[in-house]
This record gives sequence, C-alpha cells and structure tokens, in this order.
Amino acid sequence: MNRYKVMLVDDEEDVAQAIMKKMNWEEMGFETPRYAHNGLEALELSEESRPDIVMTDIQMPYMDGMELSRNLRKLYPNIRIIIFSGYDEFEYAKEAIRLEAEEYILKPIDADELKSVFARVHEALDKDIDEKLNVAKLENYYMDSLPLLQEDFFASLVDGRIAENKIGKLLSDYRIELHGPCFLIAIVHLSTSSVPKGMNPVLLSVSVRKLMEERMDPKWGCKFFSYQGSTVMLAQLESRKDASSFTDDCDRLCRLAESICKANVTIGIGSIEDNLFEIRNSYQGARDAVSYRVLYGHTKAINISEISPMEKEPETAEGTDSLTDIFKKMKMADKDSVDEAARNYIESSLSQQASIQNYRFFVMELVSELYKFGRNNQLDVNEVFDMNTDVYARVQQMEKGELSKWLSETCIKMHELIDDKRSGNTRSFVTKAKEYVADHYADQDLSIDFICNYLGVSSAYFSTVFKKETGKTFVGYLTDFRMEKAEKMLVETDEKTYIIAQQVGYSDPNYFSYVFKKQFGVSPSKYKSGREA
Repeated sequence: MNRYKVMLVDDEEDVAQAIMKKMNWEEMGFETPRYAHNGLEALELSEESRPDIVMTDIQMPYMDGMELSRNLRKLYPNIRIIIFSGYDEFEYAKEAIRLEAEEYILKPIDADELKSVFARVHEALDKDIDEKLNVAKLENYYMDSLPLLQEDFFASLVDGRIAENKIGKLLSDYRIELHGPCFLIAIVHLSTSSVPKGMNPVLLSVSVRKLMEERMDPKWGCKFFSYQGSTVMLAQLESRKDASSFTDDCDRLCRLAESICKANVTIGIGSIEDNLFEIRNSYQGARDAVSYRVLYGHTKAINISEISPMEKEPETAEGTDSLTDIFKKMKMADKDSVDEAARNYIESSLSQQASIQNYRFFVMELVSELYKFGRNNQLDVNEVFDMNTDVYARVQQMEKGELSKWLSETCIKMHELIDDKRSGNTRSFVTKAKEYVADHYADQDLSIDFICNYLGVSSAYFSTVFKKETGKTFVGYLTDFRMEKAEKMLVETDEKTYIIAQQVGYSDPNYFSYVFKKQFGVSPSKYKSGREA
C-alpha cells in the first residue's frame, strides 16, 4: 500500500489532536500527520515536508485556511486539500469548490465520515500514481520507438512528402535538433560487386554506417538514416563555404571504410539548402553525384556542386522517363550510348502515336524538352538548333528514320557541349593552380589544402581532376616545378645550397637535398660541381 503524508492545520490544538487520535493512520496508508497552528506555519512546514494532503480549518490568525489553500495550490498543484469548519456558510463552500478542495467538512467531525473521506483521497492519490506510471510506460515506449519515427521522418523529408508548415512540429515531436543554418544531403553508396568474400552485404552496410557515425566530425551535426538501400547523412553547415571541408571529411571516410571495413564506398554530396523543405533537391543532387562515380572513380566523395556547377536537373514533363534517361546519358555516358538511347526512344515512342495529331504533339513536346534541357545546362541553343528555321515545323515533317537521326545528332551535340563545358571548367582551375604555383612556389606554406582553399574546391575533387589533366598529383607537380627552379639556380647562380632551398620553398636544407637527390640522382652540391666541371 502506498503511504502518503498528511498535515493538519488548526489554531485549536486540542481539535487537531482529537482528529489525529480518531484514526489508525498507518493502517489506512498514511504517515502520522504533521501539525501546524496557522496558515503561515503550515506554509513554512510544507516546504520541508511536502505533504500530499493538507486538512485545514478556515478561521485562523495570520493566514486563514482559504488563503493557505490558494498559496498551496500555486506552489504544489497536485496537493489534495480538505477544508473543515464550524461555519456552514455558502460563500465558504463556494470558495472551497473554486479551490478544487477534495472535501468541505463541518465541525464537529464524525470519525467514520473522516475515515471515509481519507479513504477516498487515498484512492484518488493511488489512481494518480497509476496514471503517472502509465504515462511513464508510454514515454518509455515512445522513446523506444523514436529511432524508427525519426528514420521515417527523414525519409519522408528527402522524398518531399512533408508539408513545409508541419516540419517544425515534427522536429519537436520526434526530438530532432536541426539548427543549420545550411543543410545538405550525402548518400553513402556501397558497391555490392566488391563485397569481401564470405561477408553479408547487409552486415557490411551496417558496419560502414557505424564507422561513419563514429568518425564523422561532430561539427557537421550529421543525422544518419537508411533510405532506399543506402545510408544517408543530413549535415548541418555554418555557411556555404564549409562545403569543401565537408567534402574532404567525407573523402577521408571513404578511404577509411576501404581500410577498416574492406568496403568500396562512394559518398555523393548534394547541393546546399537554406530550408529543410528544399532538402529533397539536395537529396536528388546527391543521387546524381553518386552516379558520377563512373567518370571519377570509386572510394571517394563526389560533390555535385563541384563536378557539375553549371548543370540543373531537367524539368521533364510527366511520362518522359525514357527522355530523362537520355539526358542522364548526355551528362555521363559516351556518344555511342547517347546515340543508342536516342534511337530507342524514338522507336518505342512512335509506336504509341495513334494519329498524326498525336505525333505532332509528341514532336512539339520533344523539341521543348530538349530546349529546356539545353537552357537548364547553360548551353548555347544556337549551337544546338538551327535558329534560322522553324525547328518545330521542320521536325514535324520528318519520317521515323529522319527523326531518329535528328534526335541522335542533336543529343550527341549537346553531349559534346556539356563535356566541353565541364572540361573547360576543370581546365580553368587547373590552369589557375599552375599559375599560382608559378607565382608562389617559394612560399613554404604552399600545399594542396592551401591551393584548394584559394580555388574554393575540395581537395578530393581537385586531386582527381588535377591528376586527370596533368598526369601528376599536385604535390608531385609542385615538387617538379621547384626542382626545375632549383636546378636552374644551381647552374646559373653562385648562391649557397641552403639559400636556394629557401628560394624554392624549403625551410630545411637537408630535406631539400634529399628531394633533389631523389629527383636527379645526386646531391645539389655534386650536381653544381659536376656542371661546373
């Protein structure tokens, strides 16, 4: 049986003592009552003893029972109050009701009536405890369910199935802290074709996710969830400038997953969004970034904003799934794949056109979608279409074979323009990097991190593109450039070796000699003397 605390408050001590003696308190489930002579004393004692039930007279000096009850209600909303009085007045009874007193008893108090009152109050207190326990059970059940609820929330968020005005409430309900101010999605793609022998792909995926959760820098505030077979990260950035640093952290995680888990992991990183409602755009960008692994390789992080800054997702009309496939091939595949996709599209689409009217609508829509794709990817449409003629009218007059050839040639032309534009962008920052090296090779702090910060790209992407364009790593290129300058100085000047070392970016002459000997087969001093001889 639960045991509750009672306080009796009455300025007539003999009345209070009589009440205490009338009942077997312990047997009824109460501790022996505390006694207070007036309202002020009761208020002070309540801070110490925190009674569950206060039985008070009304007429008392210093603070009457009604005022005491009001104060107790403010301090302890769940306290139970029993009022007893020798005054059978309506106003007192009405005030007792307003204060939600459990009972209003008239003196003299009958022992059986008092026992019955306390029995009812005890039962009510027991009921409250049971309800609280049930609430606690529900809370525990809710907490156990939270991980699943959170995962479902994130999946719905990236899928665009949550109304913007409901996001805030759901974040609160599911106890998710997302403060941003910038957000992006990263998809962890695990290659199923390179799973270690004897390893279950599902267990490998769990292992990779655990590694990511443990090793991802806390500064990104990442939330991890599974969606469509992949682990997804929702990251929080302080500013858009942090994207390169986040990409590099993801790139290191890819290499770590290969080393520790023996997993071939590619992380695709989507666009930065300022609003969680738009995070689905970042998710789509992350999916596209993962697709680019066919161009940039596996075991690395690929940021869609770096590899495809000029491209936007085509706004294709409903029912143009095959055309969307052509668009993707124009971005990532070769000419033959583009040609095949274009011809297959015409073959399958024209068979569905039952009338000349339908055919004309189909052709108009086709030209419109191609035009929108070119515009979204910042292509010069004058290089794609002959703007001196009415493209719509001309294409509508084509037969099946002519239309198939026209679409193929148009798509291949777009493919070449996209490739040229992308190559131009990569060549542009590779050229800038080379120019910077030429002007600052003597700077001892010059490094890949420094040059990437200067260019505003991640070291992961920069390293991939720089090697693809030059055939060398950036460090290798910088070393070769410095060694060429050092060789020239050794031959054309009388400077000491340690001076030359400083002038080409080496603070340690011994390390400079080591690098030089590795490059030319002899030490700087011997190289100089050999040339002089």
